[in-house]
Amino acid sequence: MEFYKFKAERLDGTQESMEKYTGKTVVVVNTASKCGLTPQYEGLESLYKTYKDQGLVILGFPCNQFGNQEPGSADDIQEFCQMNYGVSFPMFAKIDVNGSDAHPIFKYLKSELSGLLGGKIKWNFTKFVIDKTGNPVKRFAPTTEPSSMENYIQDIL
Repeated sequence: MEFYKFKAERLDGTQESMEKYTGKTVVVVNTASKCGLTPQYEGLESLYKTYKDQGLVILGFPCNQFGNQEPGSADDIQEFCQMNYGVSFPMFAKIDVNGSDAHPIFKYLKSELSGLLGGKIKWNFTKFVIDKTGNPVKRFAPTTEPSSMENYIQDIL
């Protein structure tokens, strides 16, 4: 239930509690607009559109910690995501995912599901899956295409 205790700021500046997503399967992903993996927005949006009525939600967290690949403002990020990929899933304000200033959600997820680098995130588009009860259950590498996650998502929905 720990995941539901967190809050995060949306791109529009409003605070949102993760409690809003109780009972849903959640994919938390750190994103960037100028990354070689940026086209994954398309796959994430496709997963979201396909399964949102079955309880899937994708939460995008822009991050500028990897190669300065998300330098824009909240408005820039929102416009880029909508214009280029038609992103309709919730997007949050730019955050850090590593280091002492890492957002508490990412500190928690990394502690629950460590990756190849232990408690660090390797790059943009690292994806964490949280089940309907709020438990982090799976971590996908940045290079894992969203379509490769589909069978897993189907199984836990």
